[in-house]
This record gives sequence, structure tokens and C-alpha cells, in this order.
Amino acid sequence: MYRMTELRTAHTADLDPAALTAARALLKDVFHGELTGHDWEHCLGGTHALVWEGAELVGHASVVQRRLLHGGQALRTGYVEGVGVRADRRRRGHAAAMMEALEQVIRGAYDLGALAATDAAAEFYAARGWKRWQGPTSALTPSGVMRTEEEDDCVYVFPLAVPLDLSGELTCDWREGDVW
Repeated sequence: MYRMTELRTAHTADLDPAALTAARALLKDVFHGELTGHDWEHCLGGTHALVWEGAELVGHASVVQRRLLHGGQALRTGYVEGVGVRADRRRRGHAAAMMEALEQVIRGAYDLGALAATDAAAEFYAARGWKRWQGPTSALTPSGVMRTEEEDDCVYVFPLAVPLDLSGELTCDWREGDVW
């Protein structure tokens, strides 16, 4: 039986507890149980793109505000988190539809977009115009700026009007759990 697919966007504050519970369960499944409390918290407080088939959630992505430091500027950044599509619903354009919705939010509200991509997703983001950051990455921690060498090859940016030197240093704001 064919079920109608619908993409909805909403701020975290506008999602009911059932939708948030479904999104968290979906991401836990997509990431094979490796979704920490911090990972989930990073998805909250911004705009969610949700793909529904009837009453069943099959895709989730969100964009939240962060500050990235580059070239002496603190840039208001739309940071993409929690992108996932249920395994049996992949390769149907759901991830592209969610990213299109979030990229529209980024274009309208932020200086740039950013995300940390898995190796498996890197090609998907590059094909959408996201650029791999080629310079060193760091985090502004409570103890000062600390290098994040392990993240150097997985950070992608969605450049907008702000000039970026992709080989320069990029520093993210502090948060618990994975900083990128």
C-alpha cells in the first residue's frame, strides 16, 4: 500500500512530545543505537525537517544556531544535526528534500552553514554544494582554544555571502559531547 509522503518543518518548540520521541527513536535506529543524550540535545532548539509517511516518521534533520570563529569574525552559523532516514526508505530523495528545506533556512537566517559529515555522507553533501573545510579545526573550550585534529577532514561548510578561506582555521563554540 502506498502512503503519502510529507515533508514538514517546525521549530523544536512547535513539535509535540510524540514527534520528538519519534525523531529521537528514528535517529537512535539510524545510528545503530549510538545516539547519546548529548547527540540528541544538539538537534534541539532550531528548525527540524521531518519526513512522514502517514503517521510514521521516516526522516529527520535539524539546523541549530552556533557561532564559528573564522578570520577574526564570529559567524552566526546554521549547524546541521541529526540527519537520518530509515534504512528501508533511503534513496527516495528524503534526505535531499530535508536538506533543501534546511538550506533555505540557512540562506535566510545565517552567515553560513556547517556540519560534520560521516565518510558515507560526504559525497552527498559535496554534491549539494557543501565545501569540505581544508584548514585546521578547533573548539573554544572552557580551558581555551583546543585543536580538534580528528575532525579536520569531516567538517563541511555551506558558504554564503561571508568570504571564507577554506584553508584557514575554523573554531566552533563549546558544547558538551561531540563539539563538531
